[in-house]
This record gives sequence, structure tokens and C-alpha cells, in this order.
Amino acid sequence: MDLRDIEYFAVIAEHRHLGRAAEALGLGQPALSISLRRLEKAADAKLVKRTPKGVELTAVGSALLLHVRRLQLARDDLAREVADLAHGQAGHLRIGASPANSELFLPEVCSTLLMEAPKVMLNIAVLDNDALLPALRKGDLDLVVHHIPQFPLTDLSQELVREDEFVVYCAANHRLAGRKSLSLEDLAQERWASTTTSAYAPWRSLQRAFQDQGLPPPQTTLVSESVMLKLRAVASSDLLGVGVRRNVQAAASQIRLTILPVKHLDWVRPVAVAYRKDASLSPAAKRFIEILQKTAKEIAKST
Repeated sequence: MDLRDIEYFAVIAEHRHLGRAAEALGLGQPALSISLRRLEKAADAKLVKRTPKGVELTAVGSALLLHVRRLQLARDDLAREVADLAHGQAGHLRIGASPANSELFLPEVCSTLLMEAPKVMLNIAVLDNDALLPALRKGDLDLVVHHIPQFPLTDLSQELVREDEFVVYCAANHRLAGRKSLSLEDLAQERWASTTTSAYAPWRSLQRAFQDQGLPPPQTTLVSESVMLKLRAVASSDLLGVGVRRNVQAAASQIRLTILPVKHLDWVRPVAVAYRKDASLSPAAKRFIEILQKTAKEIAKST
């Protein structure tokens, strides 16, 4: 199979129309049709079937498209690896992180790497935990720092970084502050600040805990992806929040926050750095992982 024919086929599959695909490629439609026939001859099978609206992929075409996408990712990985090897520690590293990991943990890691390798360019994408893995699989990210999901990740490699404990927190002058023990029922009438509720596992756990106790769901009145915004908003209001214990304790040294001792809530979630098993990690990516794990150990010793 000719590599160019395979690339053209990917564009046909994207547009599902020979005319639009030819226009996107800057080709004439007859030339694209010839390329498609050549690829079908090499595959010894029909890859598309004509429809009134354009073309649809056959079963063989759909199977080929999966391999084409892997081939494109491998090509992109190869190009980045060659560039990194040619320039030493220079290169472009794309990292994804959840809000809790990006604001109070990742800055130190990034600054350490950039001091060692000033020619490296870092692009940090802050996404909710459920959006990180699809972006990694698509090849939009090289590394992801996230809380490990409960389902297995057979196509990704993961290296453990640390464990996070999630807690409920409030302003230091909140009416519940200072209590030695609280039940979920004590929190039933409170208002909450949270990240995107559908994508935040601790928040979903809190909702299930309320449901199991026969309580109405917790009322969210502030939603933001910014960790610091939520922490500061809670510190100056009567809202409650859910966050990583380490982050809340760090913020409490600057703003007035306290952690509430809520019974029957035990949230410990491991944090890992993930990457595609079929990807070639650049020297910068490998060094980033080393610094990440070292920094996590140092923080754990100090707390």
C-alpha cells in the first residue's frame, strides 16, 4: 500500500464525500478516485460504498481506518522523537492535568524541568479527569497527570506518583468549624462549591453517600474548574467545598480555611502519570516523569 494513498483514504473517511475530500486535499476528484481504486486493489477489497450523500466505509474500510489512525500517531511520535534526539533536550512536551494537580503541584515540577532544559517548550492543558484520557489517546497530549480511574486502562501505561486524600472544608469562621465530628445529615442543608459535578469523582461519591443515607442531593451553588477560586470563595462565605487535603492545608496557611471531620467519608485516590503504550517517550518526557515522582516524594515527607 502506498503511504500517500493511505493518507488520502483518511481524508475520504473524514469527509465521507469524494468531492469534499478532493477539495480539502487540493486534488481533482478523478485523481482521488484513482488513488482510492489503487488502495482497494492493494487491499484486495472494497473500502467504501457509494451512497446518495457521498460514501460510507465498508467493514474492511473501517478496520483499515483504525490502523491508519495508529499509523498517523506513530508518524507524529517518530517526528517528535527525531527532533528531540537531534536537539538534545529541546522539544515540545504536551502535558494534561486535572485542576487539583495543576495549580498546587505541577508548577514546581515544570519550573525544575525548564531550569534544567531551557529550550524545552511546555504546553499544559488543564482538563477535568474524564477529558484527559481521550485527549491522550487521540495523540493531543504526551503525558497526563490524573487520578487513576476505577476502570482498567489496557492501552495506557501508568506510573504511580502519590496518593491524595479528599476532604470536606469550610471557612474558619463557619458555624460547623470546630466540631469534633460531623455526620452527612449535619451537611444536608449546606451549599457547596465544586468543579464540574459530572466529572469529579469525589463529588459523585459525596452524592452517592447522601443518597445512601436517604438525604437530598447536596446543593451546588458555585461551579468552577479553578482550585484557588473555590478555595478563596469558600474561605469568605458559608459554602462547603471538596478538595485534596494537601491543597486545602497549603491554602489554609494564607486564607482562613478548616477541614471538617465528616464520618463515613474516606476518599483516597492514587495519582499517576499516564502515557500511551505505543508512544515513544522523548527525553524531556522521561525527565519530567522523574522530576514529578521526586517532587511528590519530597512533598509527602514534608507533610
